[in-house]
Amino acid sequence: MTEVARHYTRGEGLAARIAASLQGAGKDLARITTADLGPVDEFHIRGRAATLELAPGLQLGPALKVLDLGAGLGGPARTLAETWGCHVTGIDLTPEFCRAANEISGWLGLTDRVTFVEGDATALPFEDASFDAALTFHVAMNIAAKDRLYAEARRVLKPGGRFLVYDVMQGEGGAIHYPVPWAQDAAISFVATPDQVESLLTGAGFRVLDRTDSSDESVAWFEALSARIAQSGARAVSSGMILGEGFEEMVRNQVRNLTERRIRTVSFLCEA
Repeated sequence: MTEVARHYTRGEGLAARIAASLQGAGKDLARITTADLGPVDEFHIRGRAATLELAPGLQLGPALKVLDLGAGLGGPARTLAETWGCHVTGIDLTPEFCRAANEISGWLGLTDRVTFVEGDATALPFEDASFDAALTFHVAMNIAAKDRLYAEARRVLKPGGRFLVYDVMQGEGGAIHYPVPWAQDAAISFVATPDQVESLLTGAGFRVLDRTDSSDESVAWFEALSARIAQSGARAVSSGMILGEGFEEMVRNQVRNLTERRIRTVSFLCEA
């Protein structure tokens, strides 16, 4: 197991733990929705709201084939499949994420539209020009070889296909305070500046259609999350199930890093 996969792994049976937490919160697995799962499986800043805000740029629709690079537990992939009727393939380096993602999709009746496979986003096991659109949310912070990540995304996209990147990037405020959700320390943290990312995207053959800095919205979102945790503790079903005991410290550091402009949340919409 790679160091990155080890960081995100808290033993096996993640889907079973999520199911138990949902049931403990009074949810019926036969009736749960993608929105119910959002606090745990939309594992990126601003969660499901950010997915629904950014995804329209991909121009999705029924029968289109979409690739989610670094799909995690599959929240964005399922949201896209449910909302726009597309077929989504997710790939992730962490075996337990892939197992849990496929099981959770079964709870929601989405296994015919969403599939998750274990693999390396910098060496994709897919044919050239095999997807209509692609996305990657909060993944490249753990990838040093971003040039290969974006080149592979470009390779598997059909001409004119759209690629959505939404990541945490290096800000101008100095070194990052650790731990953060993607790393306990700098050993597996490979954040780049927005300008560096844009250069890598164009170097991979993409045309950048839009670049948006959502850091102010991210600060507000994290401050609300921190206040809620301070008042009533972390939700039973939340990203804390993935990150373990250090979750609250990671949240505090995210707020500090954002407010001190040490990190930024930036999205790019590109065309192949």
